[in-house]
Amino acid sequence: MTHPSPGVAVIGAGMVGRAHANAYRNAATVFDLDRPPPRLVAIVDVYEPFAADAARRYGFERALTDWRAAIDSPDIDAVSVAVANNLHREITEAALAAGKHVLCEKPLAPTVADAQAMVDAAAAASGQVDAVGFTFRRSPAINAIRREVEQRLGPVRHFVGNYWCDYGHDPQRPMSWRYQGAPGSGVLADIGSHMVDLAEFFCGPTSAVQGTMMATLVKDRPRPLGVAVGHAGGVQLSDERVPVENEDVCTFTTSYDSGAVGTFSLSRVAYGHANTLRIDLFCENGSASFDLTRPAEFTIVDGAPAAVVNGPRQVFIGPWHPYVAQGLPMDFPTVGHGQNDFFVYQARAFLDQIAGVTALPPCPTMAHGLHNLRVLEAVVAAVDKPSHL
Repeated sequence: MTHPSPGVAVIGAGMVGRAHANAYRNAATVFDLDRPPPRLVAIVDVYEPFAADAARRYGFERALTDWRAAIDSPDIDAVSVAVANNLHREITEAALAAGKHVLCEKPLAPTVADAQAMVDAAAAASGQVDAVGFTFRRSPAINAIRREVEQRLGPVRHFVGNYWCDYGHDPQRPMSWRYQGAPGSGVLADIGSHMVDLAEFFCGPTSAVQGTMMATLVKDRPRPLGVAVGHAGGVQLSDERVPVENEDVCTFTTSYDSGAVGTFSLSRVAYGHANTLRIDLFCENGSASFDLTRPAEFTIVDGAPAAVVNGPRQVFIGPWHPYVAQGLPMDFPTVGHGQNDFFVYQARAFLDQIAGVTALPPCPTMAHGLHNLRVLEAVVAAVDKPSHL
């Protein structure tokens, strides 16, 4: 069975935009080969050197500096929106109105109101795929743990999620859009949105949020005189320092319709933790853990071994786990994989949805992205009033 080859564009050539570009380039190399590869049409970035570099690096036909040119191009059928959060709504609405399929990065929008407008635009569109990018749902290890929860470990009683990064620990790192916005638009939106989504991936819908604490520990940052990719420095800085508007650290607890409880710790100033996502699930009949710094394995404890030799067991991800068979060039245990591969699997799922193929779990819709933002909004609303001693 053959399908038309969609033309794709990535709007944004920063860190996550490059992850999307690389994903489209490799999407046709994984899983079944019954669909043609996408046509890699355009990379868009307002800073032309980034657009040109990414287009050349990942094999796209052209580099553009105006996202409207991609939206208006008849040879582009689908776009990834991978730019600053405050630009998501305008670009997504225009793309949907132009008949494009849209995969928008998380968080879906800066506010619930913006996200609702995007969901409404998707509902009014004529058959396009609308999706939001929660890439950790594509982790083979996370999916393997979910299968164990469903088949052997039993319902989750307590979900513990920690996501610690250090991209913001240095007060000399330049000001960027990530440090601007209302409470909740900082570390909570940036990486906490992933953790909130993963908790619901295991526990089901959130019913309540309690005991939020937020803190801004780096109070101001130098204004940059140039442009940097992602979290990187390396640009000339001015002497002017700009106030940081949102949170560096956020902790909170949650309750779920299933009866489970959640405990969360988020930081972008965790020195020495470049990208440490860890989940621990304590279930009715055992427990399991995943650490992104060791992405091709997980640990599990259950009642299967005899008590005298029982304890946490290390499990290497292999072709008997989700996404690995034909999903890696060497699809056997201990070879390893990482977060870039999750983007490839996501791109393949998105392209499959466009083709009407359902071999992979579909990408979450923008309606799910709106729900995620409602949970983040509840986290902000649950900030505790401190009791001073």
